[in-house]
Amino acid sequence: MNNPTAPAEHLLLLASDFTRHNDALSRIRLTGSSPATALAHQTPYTQHLANSALHIVDVLNAESMYHSPAIRTVYARVRQLAHLATDAADHLLDAVDFLVDTRARIPVQGEGPLLTSQQALGEAGSRVSLVRDLTALGAQDALTTAELFVTERRRRGVHPLHQPPALSTAQDAALRAVAQGEVTIADDKPRVHRDDVRVSISTIRSLESRGLVAREPCPLWL
Repeated sequence: MNNPTAPAEHLLLLASDFTRHNDALSRIRLTGSSPATALAHQTPYTQHLANSALHIVDVLNAESMYHSPAIRTVYARVRQLAHLATDAADHLLDAVDFLVDTRARIPVQGEGPLLTSQQALGEAGSRVSLVRDLTALGAQDALTTAELFVTERRRRGVHPLHQPPALSTAQDAALRAVAQGEVTIADDKPRVHRDDVRVSISTIRSLESRGLVAREPCPLWL
């Protein structure tokens, strides 16, 4: 039998990738000197999300398991994440085309109207907004899907090779918030994107000491 927790582990990695992707997207400013270049550099990261989700489908297929309604839901959610990421990448490519074609004085799709620079920026901005909407809940959805998979496998009597560490209620809440990309730290103080979650720096440090979370540079939320 293959590693029964492998799909869940891949889903947690996908959640992290969604968080990194969305952090990088928030750094892009269309008012900068080269917005088309910035969006073109972002597109492969968005496409990577889709490829990673499709890879998880392959990992699921490699597992010997009964395809219960819960497992079928896992498949559906993973494929949905792949479709969302693919659509997001297409929107980024459209945004790049608007900016590049307008600069080269090429009409929209070769036959439409010739946009002004301001109109092209507006069209690109609307596509970037769509990308943000499509990927905003990616980390949360990947985490929820991982939990659904593990819960169903345990219900079927399949347990992980290594038992997870015991966590306090505060540690569990903080770990979930981190996995969903909801926590940043500035001036050694945690900031949580949601109003219904409270995370202390002592809890973060306790998780760090156990190797369960790690810090990475990211842009601060306004």
